[in-house]
Amino acid sequence: MGYAGSEGMMKTARALFASLLVLSAGASISGCQSDPDIDITKLGLETDPPDVLYTQGLANMKAGNMAEAARKFDAIDRENPFSEWARKALVMSTFVKYRQGRLDDALASGNRYMSQYPKSQDAAYVQYLIGLTYSKQIVDVTQDQRASAKTIESMQAVIDNYPNSEYVDDAQAKIRFARDQLAGKEMQIGRYYMERKEYLAAISRFRIVVEKYPNTNQIEEALARLVEAYYAMGIVDEAQTAAAVLGHNYPDSQWYADSYKLLQSGGAEPRENKGSWIAAAGKKLLLGS
Repeated sequence: MGYAGSEGMMKTARALFASLLVLSAGASISGCQSDPDIDITKLGLETDPPDVLYTQGLANMKAGNMAEAARKFDAIDRENPFSEWARKALVMSTFVKYRQGRLDDALASGNRYMSQYPKSQDAAYVQYLIGLTYSKQIVDVTQDQRASAKTIESMQAVIDNYPNSEYVDDAQAKIRFARDQLAGKEMQIGRYYMERKEYLAAISRFRIVVEKYPNTNQIEEALARLVEAYYAMGIVDEAQTAAAVLGHNYPDSQWYADSYKLLQSGGAEPRENKGSWIAAAGKKLLLGS
């Protein structure tokens, strides 16, 4: 989906746009000046009242001129701080900058909005925009995953603080994806250690996935890699436990088939050691936590 935002976000943006056009219906857009000494590119920003600037900003949004729209909204915020028009402009400025790909600027305006207006009618939407902005910065698991962590933090704030908002479902989806990314990063590092036969270091990474990210798309491989690493170290009972947990939860998995074959090659089979940390983690899988 390219992290461009959900259908719900676009629907809300359109709703905000329509409602605010009604609010601004009485405002007239300044005409062009004929005096050659007047810089008409700056005149509106310097002299127009906030309602007129707002109408101009919405018109530019509708025309697809996001850069000019951002200038209008920023002018309202700058010239009329803490007014109701400035609050509305800050919402739209955050959205426009997000759409422009000015992600740092979108985060700055969005976070400022949340610090000033956390209980306002648009707070849930702005918090969601912050989460989308971080989500748009998520990169391949071979790279730094700070954006994934920030996506989870921001989208969890939507769920916790605005549980009845229309953004909760998509916030949960973005969190799931970000958790997959964080788990994938741990797996990537773990595989690196496995290739170098640094089994203890590899196990520590796979353990993070099993204990911290059990309900991600990395869990089956993480358990299988634990079988492989423990078996290579000669700690067969832990390898058997990892295979047993894998088989109990994902009996049709190719990862389980491969793990079973590995154990069988040495005359062992999956068997759970109830005292193992892997068995305790396996209970969380059964509970779906």
